[in-house]
Amino acid sequence: MNRIDFDRMDLNLLKVFEALFEEGGAGRAAVRLGLTQSAISAALGRMRRLYGDHLFERTGRGLRPTLLAHDLRPVIGQALDKCRESLALASAGDSTETMQMLVVGLSDDFEIAIGANLIEGARRRLPSLRLVLRQTHSLIVSDQLVDRELDLAVTAGGGASRLLSRQGLGIGDYACVLDGSRGGLARLELDEYLRREHVLVSSGGFVGVVDDALKTRGLTRKVRASTTHFAALPHLLAGSDCVSTLPRHAALALVRRCGLRYAECPLALPRFSVEMAWRRDAQRDEVIAKFRTIVDDICQEHLARER
Repeated sequence: MNRIDFDRMDLNLLKVFEALFEEGGAGRAAVRLGLTQSAISAALGRMRRLYGDHLFERTGRGLRPTLLAHDLRPVIGQALDKCRESLALASAGDSTETMQMLVVGLSDDFEIAIGANLIEGARRRLPSLRLVLRQTHSLIVSDQLVDRELDLAVTAGGGASRLLSRQGLGIGDYACVLDGSRGGLARLELDEYLRREHVLVSSGGFVGVVDDALKTRGLTRKVRASTTHFAALPHLLAGSDCVSTLPRHAALALVRRCGLRYAECPLALPRFSVEMAWRRDAQRDEVIAKFRTIVDDICQEHLARER
């Protein structure tokens, strides 16, 4: 892009780019920005000529960013954040509240356990804030934060980058859940645990932390199925003798709300660190700072109840 291109550039195109990238479709981007879909399509055409790239390719499920669009996303996001910051400074003395949006990354287990508490905490303490809860996990959270797909995240570890700040929220461990409609042992012993088939929650494959612990003792288990979503367990365990091992905070939440049966894990498993992460360049963002306090308070209270 040369000097003449920039001088003639409509900076509103950056907002359209951001909306297309985050919403994944021209219709949803139009609703978000209060524009017509034809206006979004026209803006996309201008951006394609400006950058000499398709930027977004049509798929059966919407628009998919090209490699160049992925490279542009953090740069454009930072530019728009600076514009928003300048407006916040200019309106610091204005008491009129405007709706703000915060994209919070949560792995499935934390969304089940504390998602509703975060929504209620924001409603009470930051009433002008709307939350977008987006799926993440420890292996991808750093890239999502750096690429500005997330503003803040809570995961079991992860967030390791010189561009990110982190805060420990507590230590987690594991428990088991089973179909709640079936009777069974009051206590799940190791031999019973190994006799039953298992439903594993994992982002990939049929091996998890349980298998690593069993291997050190020369033991194995039979994994009947694997899923990527903790929220699916009430449906997958229904009517079966299978057992699933998952973080205690998610196990307790599913037992309270979905009728599963809780059992202590009969196998010693390594504990894990619960962490919150955000970009260093957002350190002075007042909304993120206040929301971090909400997250910290909720996690401290939640984890304390589990001890």
